[in-house]
Amino acid sequence: MKRRTFITRALPLAAGAAALPGCAPSQTEGPAVITQPRIQWRMASSFPRSLDILYGAAEYFAARVSALTGGKLTIRLYPAGEIVPGHQVLDAVQQGTVQCGQTASYYYTGKHEALAFDTCVPFGLTTRQQFAWMYQGGGLELIREILADFNIISFPAGSTGAQMGGWFRRDIRSAGDLNGLKMRIPGLGGEVMSRMNVTVQLLSGAEVYLALERGAIDAVEWVGPHDDEKLGFHNIIKNYYYPGWWEPGAMLSHYVHKPSWERLPVDYQEAVAAACAETSAWMTAAYDAKNPEALARLLTQGVILKRFPDDVMTQAEKISEQLLREKADAQPAYRKVYEAWNAFREQSRRWFATAEFAQMDFALRQPDRR
Repeated sequence: MKRRTFITRALPLAAGAAALPGCAPSQTEGPAVITQPRIQWRMASSFPRSLDILYGAAEYFAARVSALTGGKLTIRLYPAGEIVPGHQVLDAVQQGTVQCGQTASYYYTGKHEALAFDTCVPFGLTTRQQFAWMYQGGGLELIREILADFNIISFPAGSTGAQMGGWFRRDIRSAGDLNGLKMRIPGLGGEVMSRMNVTVQLLSGAEVYLALERGAIDAVEWVGPHDDEKLGFHNIIKNYYYPGWWEPGAMLSHYVHKPSWERLPVDYQEAVAAACAETSAWMTAAYDAKNPEALARLLTQGVILKRFPDDVMTQAEKISEQLLREKADAQPAYRKVYEAWNAFREQSRRWFATAEFAQMDFALRQPDRR
């Protein structure tokens, strides 16, 4: 809260208190002081404690909220499975079982398919483009409109950046090699893979390694080198494919139980919003710093980098665009979000191709000049 606003609101309260019998401050007591309440929230995460950036971002958020409120608003954090499974965070927040949650909205497309745009969709927005759409392009207002039906207000809370394509037992030399593959992949990317004859499974982070180790799945995508190394996928499979075309800039969200939010003092609300924005910057920077180091370590352990063949990429993009249009044609609420998002994507692509991508394309094609 701005100092001037706080003083303007606080002075009438202090004056009113002084007018009540027995409430006037004495000469020795000093001026009346308005203190904010101590509040403790619980926060459920969709991720295990072992993932030090994903789960660590929630820890960072809780620490910043406490610091910004002088320790008056504290948030106790619970990893996936301690209160609810990783993919039930929305339900826990909606019901008020917890006051807030850290999750990825595309886990809940079964409740509202347009929630995919809150995280990412195949061949969609990069991290910078996603943040631009959410913060400046009207995306956050559209997503909050959807989540209002679930008694939730949401905040962007970090991005993984462009993800990897994942770990595959078999070589993928063409789109036909995907036939019959059992793969862990969520969201719209899973729908695209399903149309490419992949048997899709949706598993939380805590379940993935065991399923891969036991052979229940043939392939898995998670995030990128830093997290994948921690989860140990390279100990089972060596084929590491890229790019993760289904998640070009996956964004996480913090969900807040709306009645709990409305009961917060305004300056606590400001602290929560500010801490979410700080968390977004922290997570994105952490992945950009640690993924290159992790990839270098993986390559020394026999991991083989492989690029998806062009026919896989071409077919996946065609199916992705078709799916987006089909859903927009069938659902007015989805169409409202899709049309706004797609218009932003087209405009943003033109700009990024003019400056960002052109510069990077040139730089990456140059020989080592050291």
